[in-house]
Amino acid sequence: MAHRGMKFGIFLAPFHRIDENPTLAMGRDMELIEWMDHLGYDEVWIGEHHSAGWEIIASPEIFIAAAAERTRHIMLGSGVTSLPYHHPLLVAQRFVQLDHMTRGRAMLGCGPGALVSDAYMMGIEPIHQRQRMDESLEAIMRLLACDEPVTMKTDWFELRDARLHLAPYTDPHFPIAVASAITPSGMAAAGKHGLGVLSIGAGLPGGPDALAQQWKIAEESAARHGKTIDRKNWRLVVICHVAEDDEQALREVERAERHETVSYFEDTIGRPPGRVHDPLRQGVKARTTLVGSPPTVIECIERLWQLSAGGFGGILFRAHEWATREQTLRSFELFARYVMPRFQGSVEPLRSSNEWAKSNRKTIFAPNVEAIRRAYLEAGREIPENFTVRTSGARDADLPPISP
Repeated sequence: MAHRGMKFGIFLAPFHRIDENPTLAMGRDMELIEWMDHLGYDEVWIGEHHSAGWEIIASPEIFIAAAAERTRHIMLGSGVTSLPYHHPLLVAQRFVQLDHMTRGRAMLGCGPGALVSDAYMMGIEPIHQRQRMDESLEAIMRLLACDEPVTMKTDWFELRDARLHLAPYTDPHFPIAVASAITPSGMAAAGKHGLGVLSIGAGLPGGPDALAQQWKIAEESAARHGKTIDRKNWRLVVICHVAEDDEQALREVERAERHETVSYFEDTIGRPPGRVHDPLRQGVKARTTLVGSPPTVIECIERLWQLSAGGFGGILFRAHEWATREQTLRSFELFARYVMPRFQGSVEPLRSSNEWAKSNRKTIFAPNVEAIRRAYLEAGREIPENFTVRTSGARDADLPPISP
């Protein structure tokens, strides 16, 4: 497995219980982004939803603009902008503006719209959503090219000699990714336009086993349209929570996970109950759900890599509040300290250098003892009685201070 350059972040829908203060909930979301920026995470993708009570951010762009002022390095994207809800010219304009305001830290995530209730309120039939996403994405890509005016008419939007009066800050444009859940449409759209992928379905039952086939769909679509796609731009959205040991991690999240699954996904939006009695523990057992100690989570990522049949470029945690605030922040810290380095290329050089020094300590460090002895003699000082020659070398801390 290639352990270098993998990106890590969160997919912040977000999910908040309906019996909590929503103002404080959004404040916690912002605090989490700041914490992740401090810990060195790569990116955050922020959702757009308009109904059902749990996913309370309506405008990812507003949230991105606020987060950009409170962070320094982390990339900030929409996860996702529901393209059928917006005129494509306005989507392109808003994200070009964010691209400039963030000095290249903005990203556009695209999708057809996840909640049927959102589309219903706007009079959009679910059967049209994926087609409209594809039409909008085509228009956006043509506008971002900035090479000629765009004229395009569909049954729901029109462009007449349309052009961007502000070119993207990022050349040729900011990163763009398409959400993919279960159907082939997201992977096909990403391939058609040569874009990245947010595999939201990777954490759903059966999702990990379908990874290889999903990527094949994107590759075939890219080939048909003369585009290329890169696995480095493929992110998997999965569940993650890290604690000092496996059972502790499970104890911290399992009760709230059940509440969210039953109250929101089953009772509110009508997802059929899963056939597995305890999907959380089943996912951990299968090494496709990242809940456990750092070593267990490392095994889970390696397992997902194997299932992808060629690798991917990033892991996004589906943000949740299944644990206490303190446990959640600790989880992100543990992951950053003990898991991220294994997949970003920073551990092996340290280990290699350490092993080299250990294996050569008798030959490389031994002359240091004589150098310290001579330093005493040249300074006209007596060598301390407790000075002991050690073949493994001597450390300054082992010796009394020398006055100039």
